[in-house]
Amino acid sequence: MRGIIAAGGYVPYNRLQRSKIGQALGSGGGRGARAVASFDEDTTTMGVEAGRITLKNAGGVLPTAVFFATTEPAYLDKNNATAVHAALDLPANCGAYDATGSARSSIGALVSAANYAWGPALMVASDMRTGLAGGGDESNAGDGAAAILFGDDSNGPVIAELIGGAMQSAEFLDRWRTVGSVSAKVWEERFAEAAYDPVIKAAVAEAYETSGIKPEQVDKVIMTGLATRAVRSAAKYVGVAPDKFVDLLDNTVGNTGAAHFALLLASVLETASPGQTILVVNAADGCDVAIFRTTDAIAQYRSVRPVAAQIEGGNDGLDYAKFLTWKGLLTREPPRRPDPDRPGGPPMFRSEKWKFAFHGSKDRSSGAVHLPPQRVSVRGGTVDDMEDVAMADVPGTIATFTIDRLAFSMSPPMVAAVVDYDGGGRYPVEMTDVDPAEVKIGMRVEMTFRRLYTADGIHNYFWKARPIR
Repeated sequence: MRGIIAAGGYVPYNRLQRSKIGQALGSGGGRGARAVASFDEDTTTMGVEAGRITLKNAGGVLPTAVFFATTEPAYLDKNNATAVHAALDLPANCGAYDATGSARSSIGALVSAANYAWGPALMVASDMRTGLAGGGDESNAGDGAAAILFGDDSNGPVIAELIGGAMQSAEFLDRWRTVGSVSAKVWEERFAEAAYDPVIKAAVAEAYETSGIKPEQVDKVIMTGLATRAVRSAAKYVGVAPDKFVDLLDNTVGNTGAAHFALLLASVLETASPGQTILVVNAADGCDVAIFRTTDAIAQYRSVRPVAAQIEGGNDGLDYAKFLTWKGLLTREPPRRPDPDRPGGPPMFRSEKWKFAFHGSKDRSSGAVHLPPQRVSVRGGTVDDMEDVAMADVPGTIATFTIDRLAFSMSPPMVAAVVDYDGGGRYPVEMTDVDPAEVKIGMRVEMTFRRLYTADGIHNYFWKARPIR
C-alpha cells in the first residue's frame, strides 16, 4: 500500500493584525491576522522548514525525489528544488524538480510524489502571497509552506492511503500575474463563480463515482482555492454537513495559495483518527480532488511541530510599515554601509555541505567539533583526521551576544550571538524571529535556514539561530 508516511506544515513566526491595515489606510483590513514571512524568508527557506518538520515526523525515512511547488520561485532559469534538497541534507542520488507558475502546481507535485515509482517521494509546497495596499489579496492572503512524504509499507508506516480522486481542467482568465509583478489582477467575482462552478461539480462527482465513496462516508473536507467566493458557492456539491468542512485558517494564517491545501492536510492529519475519510478539493485553473483514508498507524503518529502550536506561538506585534518593507512595497533608506558583495558560485559549490546543510567537522581523536569544518584540530593539532558531523538539528546555548544597530540589515537592529552547541562546537550566528529585548546569555536556540541577503540577483542562503519556544 502506497500513501502518506508523514506530513508537516510551516507557518512563519510573524503575524500582521488586519486591523492595522485599516488604521494606516483608513479602510480595508478586516478581522483576524495573516501570517507573514520574515525579511530573511522566501519560498525556498519556508519549503526547507516544512520539509525538515516532515522528515522528522517520518522517523528517518528519506525521499528518493523532491518535487517543489510555488507561485513565487526565488529563481527563474535555475532549479529551486536543488536548494531545498541541499538544505535537507539529502543524498546526491535523490532527484529534485520544480513545479512553478500557478496555485495548481502543488497538486501536480502531489500527483508526482504519490505516483513516484522509484521509492519515497517528498512534495513541498511553499508560497508568499500579497497584493496592493488596502486590497483583498493583501489582507486575506498569507505566507506558509507544507510538505508531504509518500511511500509504501516497506518504507515506513503509511498513515493515510490515497483511495481516489479526479481532475477537471478548464482555461479561463479569472486571475493572472505577469512575471515581475508584485500583485495579481483578478476578474469580477461573478465570472469566477460561473467559470468554476461546473468544473468543481464535475470533479467532485467523478471522484465519488470512481472511488465508490459516498458523501455520508466523508469525515473531513478540505476545500480551498484563490477564488474564495466560487469555492464557497460550490461547497454544496460535496454534499456533506457544514461541520465536516475544516477550518481554512482564514483568521489566523490567511490563504497561502499553492501551499494551502497541503498545509490544511498536514494540520488535519495531526489530529485525525484511524479510518477517517478526508476529501481534498482544490480549485485552481480547474479543480482537483483527492480522497485519503487514514490507517491504524495514524494513532501513533505525532508531529514534532504541529501547525496549531505554530499558530498559537506566533508574534502578533508586526507593524504595517515593516510588513510593507518586507514585501518590497515600501522602499526605505538602507543602512549607510557598503552594500554586501554578491556571493560567488565556485566557493558556494565547494562549501555546499557547510553552507546549505550546516555540516561541521569532528576530530576523530579528540572529539572536538569545528564550525566551519577545519583540516587541523583545535585540540592536539591532528591534521586531516576529521569526519563530517551534521549540526542543523543540534540545539545550542547563547554564550554571549551583541545588538548591532549599524550593521547592514533589512530589519535592524541585527542580533549576533555566539552559540555553544550541545555535544561540542561554537559558532557566531545571526539571530532571527526574536525581539532583541528578549535575548540573554543562556537562552536556548535552534537553527533555521534563511536568506542572509540578495546581491546582484544571487540569494545568499545560510543558517541562523532562533529561540526555542
